[in-house]
Amino acid sequence: MDFQKVKNAVEPEVSVNDVSRISVGTIIKGEISSDCDIRIDGKVEGKVYSKGKIVVGPQAQINGGLACQNLDFWGKMKGDIYVKDLLTLKAKASIDGNVHVNKVQVEMGALINGTSHMITPEEYDQLIDKFVTTKLPEKPLAKK
Repeated sequence: MDFQKVKNAVEPEVSVNDVSRISVGTIIKGEISSDCDIRIDGKVEGKVYSKGKIVVGPQAQINGGLACQNLDFWGKMKGDIYVKDLLTLKAKASIDGNVHVNKVQVEMGALINGTSHMITPEEYDQLIDKFVTTKLPEKPLAKK
């Protein structure tokens, strides 16, 4: 078979979001609001809000609340969770609090000690107005 390079082929553009990281050994107290995705492997005491995705690693400990578009959760948490689209609870996840989600996927072994509320994206937007006290600008700040 003869393979020829296609002229003027368009390479797909890959959009990669910036990711804010809270590493193992880091403790944050307060509220975090971000346009970017967030990965948490350390400890957070307070609220975390992302317009994107949050990943909570297996060593993470959160005492407060989480709100985001999508959430992959392995760690431990005391507090409420708000997810506009999909919450994925991994096998060793442990949540002591209420969960408000549009869609949920739970692996065997994940623990939820609280109530689960199925919500629409519109209901999420209303709940977030009360959850987030540090408002983000409508458009992200331009990078220098």
